Amino acid sequence: MFKTATPILASLNADETIQFYTEKLGFTFHNNWDGYIILSKDDIGLHLWPTNDESIPKNTGCYIYVTEVDQLYAEYTAQGVVHPNGKLKNMPWGMRQFSILDNSGNIIHFGEDIRAK
Repeated sequence: MFKTATPILASLNADETIQFYTEKLGFTFHNNWDGYIILSKDDIGLHLWPTNDESIPKNTGCYIYVTEVDQLYAEYTAQGVVHPNGKLKNMPWGMRQFSILDNSGNIIHFGEDIRAK
């Protein structure tokens, strides 16, 4: 029954968030309704809502399942957005993953299933 999900994260500044996601992460910008932002990349949708509370994005994040995680890691390393403690590695639960922090402080993990490889 379930088909897909869209993470909804917090944004401290709409213009800076749009710039970060489009220029650093390669997302496509769709809409900005009074600070509520809609972006996408491939089959992934991402929404961000406005807040002035800096503690919210520092305590939220999401996990995005990807293919070709090594290539994505190289791209995001070149953009300087990989979290210092989120380097690419194989995890005991069968994912090869890395993490970034966005411009507001949300953590985003990108992972590829390596159990069948």
